[in-house]
Amino acid sequence: MRGKQYVTGFHMAGELLGMSAISSGFQDNNAMALEDSEVCEVPFLHLQELCAEVPILQQHFHRMLSDEINREQRIMRFLGSRAEQRFAIFLLDLSARYAARGYSSSHFQVLMSREDIGNHMGLTMESISRLMSKFRKNGWIDTDGKNLRICDYGAIETIANDDDIEAQDIATTLSRKAKARQPLSSKATANH
Repeated sequence: MRGKQYVTGFHMAGELLGMSAISSGFQDNNAMALEDSEVCEVPFLHLQELCAEVPILQQHFHRMLSDEINREQRIMRFLGSRAEQRFAIFLLDLSARYAARGYSSSHFQVLMSREDIGNHMGLTMESISRLMSKFRKNGWIDTDGKNLRICDYGAIETIANDDDIEAQDIATTLSRKAKARQPLSSKATANH
């Protein structure tokens, strides 16, 4: 039986897959590689034995579980948030995950399709296209095929973290924040 497909996440090198099977003993999800990939299957019982023998491995495994829980909680912010905010959170999540692997946090590849991104975020492919166009038009991102560059990290952070801000008010809010951060001597010079 074939049902509706739900994209629950986009995993990167070094991340764990299949953690939901820890409690149930079986995996009810599928994974699809978007590029050439390597997967290392480790049965959970074997992992538990290794963790008992190597405490540093257990600490690392706990850190990875905690990172995944924190990432899932950030993604849960999607629920009930505006489309712009969902997209900004998505971009910041990708940025942080690339940076954690030693890659650029501002210039990276987005390998997933707009349809898959939309499915993951609860939006249509058309909505993702409009959001990308809007973010490009405002100078917050630049794209070239699958390559994406974050041009204004501050603007994207503002969108992601401010539940009440309307998209058209972002530039005004950023301008006010920038003026508030100016040293007093700069403010005095600017006012004369």
